Amino acid sequence: MFRILETKEHILADNAAAAEQTREQMKKDGVVLVNLMGSPGAGKTSVLLRLIGLLGKDYRIGVMEADVDSDVDAKTIAATGARVIQLHTAGLCHMDADMTRRGLDALGLDGLDLVFLENIGNLVCPAEFEIGADLRMMLLSVPEGDDKPLKYPLMFTVSDVLLFNKIDTLPIFDFDAAKAAERARALNPEIRIFSVSAKTGDGFEPVAALLREAMEQRRTQA
Repeated sequence: MFRILETKEHILADNAAAAEQTREQMKKDGVVLVNLMGSPGAGKTSVLLRLIGLLGKDYRIGVMEADVDSDVDAKTIAATGARVIQLHTAGLCHMDADMTRRGLDALGLDGLDLVFLENIGNLVCPAEFEIGADLRMMLLSVPEGDDKPLKYPLMFTVSDVLLFNKIDTLPIFDFDAAKAAERARALNPEIRIFSVSAKTGDGFEPVAALLREAMEQRRTQA
């Protein structure tokens, strides 16, 4: 006789418990945590630059840049004056709750209102692991195509906010925004969808307003 241990189920259960601890800690500290996810090249760092530009005068922002290697994105964010830390995953394709907690400890939450985690660039692994975020925001860039909800359904199912980025390239690529939105809402009727261009800045004010609302609500909870 032997015992069968479903290791992935245990890992996910442990991760969920750690994520809930982080979520409670963020409430206690009065900080909003956003898990920003998307494919490599979808424009995550560029989107962050736009949001920091809109929110940075009124709110104190921190950013955790997660990469397999390099510090390119952290250097880019640091130039804005936001508090930033680079996280290296040593080959792992996602951030989990424990890694995120350690990143938050190293970043420091004192004096912050909003923290972004720019997760590892892919549409698979980050969707499986809760980190304790208040909002899970994903990017789908126009050049990637409108069929991605069909190919990576879990990412669209677990995300709270979906940004169609690079809308300035719509005349070039065969991307049907209405079809992409329909496919995303079929998986997640509650998902909030915005169309933006990190290059031009178009469409970002409603996204910034959503984050402002989240921070103001958090202040009343702290």
